[in-house]
Amino acid sequence: MLRLDLTHIPKLSTPRLILRELVDEDAPALFELRSNPAVMRFIPKPLNTSTDESRLMVREFRQASQRSEAIMWGITVKGSKQVMGYIGFWRIIKEHHRAEIGYALHPDLWGQGLMSESLSAVMDHGFRKMRLHSVEAAVTPDNLSSIHVLERNGFVKEGHFKENFRAHGVFVDSVIYSRLTPVKDTK
Repeated sequence: MLRLDLTHIPKLSTPRLILRELVDEDAPALFELRSNPAVMRFIPKPLNTSTDESRLMVREFRQASQRSEAIMWGITVKGSKQVMGYIGFWRIIKEHHRAEIGYALHPDLWGQGLMSESLSAVMDHGFRKMRLHSVEAAVTPDNLSSIHVLERNGFVKEGHFKENFRAHGVFVDSVIYSRLTPVKDTK
């Protein structure tokens, strides 16, 4: 079984971003994301209606990290403390050394490669530091932007499930992508 201590969320750095622990003060920025229909279009959760809901989300992520069941980072552009998105392993299956990744990014930053940059850093952390064997992502088949980000980062399609969950009042398909830990060169 995978043994994790996620009580400390490390800061991750990329060429353009800092990924850091989410704090209560990030609730207004998260509310802006989670109440935006364009951002939430492919996330099977209801729109947030108050910053209190976003504050609760931050606290739930923190509690899950304290139990070493999840780890989530706020995405900030270098030079700014403003959270513009989030990314992390929202579900960790310790007995299988597997996690499920989830993410969201403010529309002002779409199309700039920033989510791919974030995903690369988080995957590196997941495989090297957390010692995960595999990571999965569930997306709807029409979420082409997310599918492109996943494929660019080495994820492959594993399955397509028909109307397997209900989101925003309708049954929708989900496509599962996954990536295995990179094989170490033994030479």
